[in-house]
Amino acid sequence: MTPNQVTAARVAAAFAAVALFTLGADVLAADIAAVLLTVAAIALDGVDGYLARTRGLSTPLGAQLDILGDRVVENLFFTFFAVSGLISLWVPVVFFVRGTLTDFLRGLAARVGRSGFGRNSMLETWWGRSLVASRASRAAYAVLKCVCFCVLGFVVSLRHLPAPQLNVLFSELAVRSLFLAGQSLTGAAVILCLVRAIPVIWDGRRYFAAAGKAPAVVAAGISR
Repeated sequence: MTPNQVTAARVAAAFAAVALFTLGADVLAADIAAVLLTVAAIALDGVDGYLARTRGLSTPLGAQLDILGDRVVENLFFTFFAVSGLISLWVPVVFFVRGTLTDFLRGLAARVGRSGFGRNSMLETWWGRSLVASRASRAAYAVLKCVCFCVLGFVVSLRHLPAPQLNVLFSELAVRSLFLAGQSLTGAAVILCLVRAIPVIWDGRRYFAAAGKAPAVVAAGISR
């Protein structure tokens, strides 16, 4: 598979997971499959980048598709969990606005050949690369979202169980603890989301300021 095909597969897995969560009230197997697809949707985020690096298939378009896939997956899950009443509606709003702003700045940078997470990245500060482009940062962010989505998905699954069966399998304290864990993980994801946006906004300000200039002047100004 190509990296772009992997990106498309993880987006499809995310949509399938949410669709199955909505069927879980009738079919327990649907909830189990939904959780597994949730893990796959996040785990595949690292696969497309790995294929691009090891096979020499990195392209500006692929980098943008990777970011687009991230946006679709995270907004899809957070919107679903907000509609389900597990998290605040402001969570998907924050992710959507943050993603729109940073992607807008990345789009301006891409006009002068700055894209992706490698040598041609728009991030020029060392701390910006550490917070956004480093493998450790990206892996930590992906793992946090994966655990967050799985915990919230598990809470959705518990809601689908009949009360007598739920009381037998889990205590009220355990259910409440899972709900609070999901809330805490969501809060941590929001904080990390905003923190990782700071370098993009900081390094992207020059592209925004230069956007109204002639193309040749923009390229010359950015390269200095």
